[in-house]
Amino acid sequence: MITLRRRMREDLQLRGLAPKTHQCDVDAVRQLAHHYRRAPDQLSEEELRQYFLYLLNEKQVAESTFRIHLYGIRFFYERTRQRPWPVFDLVRPRNTQKLPVVLSPREVRSLLALVENSTAQMYLRLIYACGLRLREGTQLQVSDIDAQRMLVQVRQGQGGKDRCVPLAPRVLELLREYWQRQRPRPWVFPARHPSASLSPTSLQKTFKAVVR
Repeated sequence: MITLRRRMREDLQLRGLAPKTHQCDVDAVRQLAHHYRRAPDQLSEEELRQYFLYLLNEKQVAESTFRIHLYGIRFFYERTRQRPWPVFDLVRPRNTQKLPVVLSPREVRSLLALVENSTAQMYLRLIYACGLRLREGTQLQVSDIDAQRMLVQVRQGQGGKDRCVPLAPRVLELLREYWQRQRPRPWVFPARHPSASLSPTSLQKTFKAVVR
């Protein structure tokens, strides 16, 4: 199983997928093997079919979770093991669409005012104002803030692409005040150990606590 896992990681890397996708896909195959208590290359197509039904009917996983399992397992069998089984053409995730909960500016200000940690508060203000993804914000370095052109340089964003996003004057002012207090370097939002950036998980926990 260790050899297969390494081979799958190499295939995912060659495919050009993001490291986070690597881990999700490998974990999906690992959970499949744990369910049957056998190596995944020893499973039959019918067992795969029953596993997908188990996820839908017994575990009743969310659509996004089901997609992660499907895509990871499919990649393993079709790419790493070269087994293009028909079951993968049959399985389709539920295609449900829900409108996102959109907070008003006043509600956002109320939430941010409750964040006591100054680093976490500045981080949340920045990603909200600039429309950044969670991990994109944690990976920002001081050199990525272009005050002259009023831009934030996002490196290795979604799909491994770089891009620039506008920086509002008020946000730049807040960033300067934050920098004067914290003097972060090289990361704009460092962890307790300055050599590492702030953990996305800790920020998620902070925001969930504030929402509660």
